[in-house]
Amino acid sequence: MSGETSEKTELEARLETVLESVEGIGKVEVMMMTGQDTQSFYGSEGTEVTGVLIAAEGADNSVTKRNIQEAVMALFQIEAHKIKIMKMK
Repeated sequence: MSGETSEKTELEARLETVLESVEGIGKVEVMMMTGQDTQSFYGSEGTEVTGVLIAAEGADNSVTKRNIQEAVMALFQIEAHKIKIMKMK
């Protein structure tokens, strides 16, 4: 199987759906980098989001871009410098 949809994770797809439902953001593509989080609260190995790349139609608006960044920071508890938001063509 080839194609982008087979490679998209459930987490990426869910984030795209949520962001696209917010006014002003428009169409969104999300790619996440993950690593193993060895200090899981439940003693099992978890997945830690280590970076997020987002292409969004509304990313040329600074308020919209900041809203996307704050949402990702809140959801994944990662710093702003690990999030890159770009204008979709």
